[in-house]
Amino acid sequence: MDKHIQYKENNPIDVETLTELYKSVGWTAYSDHPEIMEKILPGALHYISAWSGDKLVGLIRTVGDGCYILYIQDILVHPDYHRRGIGTELINRILEQAKDIRQIVLTTDNSEKTKAFYKSVGLYTLEERNSVGFTN
Repeated sequence: MDKHIQYKENNPIDVETLTELYKSVGWTAYSDHPEIMEKILPGALHYISAWSGDKLVGLIRTVGDGCYILYIQDILVHPDYHRRGIGTELINRILEQAKDIRQIVLTTDNSEKTKAFYKSVGLYTLEERNSVGFTN
């Protein structure tokens, strides 16, 4: 874990700073819509941000009911800060807080790199749990 990174829980983040992080990873479905960017943190159940000085370098955001289901909606780390353990730390902090929640769900890209990361932090594919997911 990078000792120079500070983690903050539910700490307000201005829309411009938040948008810069989403743009850095190419998530334009969010970053091209300021009206969405203004709502995503106030609408979250919980979020943890990662900071290098005054630069936002990572974020994990969850939605859910806080007792039975937790959905990890977003986890992102600025590309300049990849491979420093920030994503792992963000996931671990959320999973520790959610240890009593029965269902933890995350939907993501079906790439080997992505699957390897989530498996490395103890998550399973739906197939491995003999489950199926649906979307529209």
